[in-house]
Amino acid sequence: MAEGAKWYVAHTYSGYENTVKATIEKAVENRNMGDLILGVNIPMETVTEITDSGTKTVERKVFPGYVLVKMIMTDETWHLVRNVRGVTGFVGSGNKPIPLTDDEIAAMGVEKREVVVTYEVGDNVRITDGALESFLGIVEEIDVERQKVRVVVSMFGRETPVELDLDQIESI
Repeated sequence: MAEGAKWYVAHTYSGYENTVKATIEKAVENRNMGDLILGVNIPMETVTEITDSGTKTVERKVFPGYVLVKMIMTDETWHLVRNVRGVTGFVGSGNKPIPLTDDEIAAMGVEKREVVVTYEVGDNVRITDGALESFLGIVEEIDVERQKVRVVVSMFGRETPVELDLDQIESI
């Protein structure tokens, strides 16, 4: 069942995000719906603020007034989330919520994608995606933390370093 789960965006009153998250999680636990509603997330970012008294690091909501819910959309799950105090509705058209795309989720950093790296520094690789698709190159650097790889590609007789995502290349 978990393969059919998608991320949906619930609109809340501003400042109610944490309450809505806790209420949804409690309702899921009480009704044994953990197989239908898999996760609730409030995207946060760490920001350094500079004030008169110095600098301080704070956690801030990326999208105030919104809570992300990973669930399998059924009438029962829709009603559970929609009827939580503080939720004004789902993002979508009318009463039909629209799930986030995989690219949107990756851009927000909500889910970490596990990429299996089958190449090493110095290996010959082929670019499988993007503007340089089907170009050949040599791996110069792998940055697993940032999910990036630098590949040296020969273009117009020149060696050009290109930074790509880990899943945009394959070994040859």
